[in-house]
Amino acid sequence: MLEQILHPSINVGIDTVFILIILIALEAVLSADNAIALASIAQGLKDEQEQIYALNLGLLIAYILRMTLIVTATWIINYWQFELLGGLYLLWLSYRYFTNSDEEEEGEGSKLHFTTLWQAIPMIGFTDLAFSLDSVTTAIAVADEVWLIIAGGTIGVIALRFLAQLFIRWIQEYSHLEDAGFITVALVGIRLLMKVIYPELVPPEWLMITLIMIFFTWGFSEKQEVEVTDSSES
Repeated sequence: MLEQILHPSINVGIDTVFILIILIALEAVLSADNAIALASIAQGLKDEQEQIYALNLGLLIAYILRMTLIVTATWIINYWQFELLGGLYLLWLSYRYFTNSDEEEEGEGSKLHFTTLWQAIPMIGFTDLAFSLDSVTTAIAVADEVWLIIAGGTIGVIALRFLAQLFIRWIQEYSHLEDAGFITVALVGIRLLMKVIYPELVPPEWLMITLIMIFFTWGFSEKQEVEVTDSSES
């Protein structure tokens, strides 16, 4: 992988364009749960400008970490400890979210809370890195050329930035969307742990995508009730 970066050979043909489209599509499908997790982390900040700043800087850090992961992927995949740490981190993130559910008042905002901007930024970066452990290995299985994987990852991070901001608004509109997102975060964490502990029982990608679609369908199934005040009442 490092050799391809030091001595790149870029051959663009119809098959190359097709593979790039596949990589972008994979990023889009596999980033839905990632995006809602990042959106919820950003929404833990009360100020809207801070949310945008956290997403921008957090995803910049995420991009650097993801590119580092791609460059060192052939080395990292030989160490199960990385997947173990990634899986435990995602499960911890889900646990923190659901155990904070009783602290949320009036159903407004995220159930994750931060007192400063710099608490949210590194969490955004490392959350994307944990998700990338799975998506990068999938990309390597699809494409052999590192520049293609980097191109797909770059487009994926850019799309993730706008998708996460969209989810910030949707979380406020749909009652179960944030819960659905963190259930899928936990599923990804469990899958990473299973790859370490019981690799023969790891669910295939198509099953994970199907489960994500089911939970997100439930997440979008009910809108938040908007309280309407009657101005005629004194």
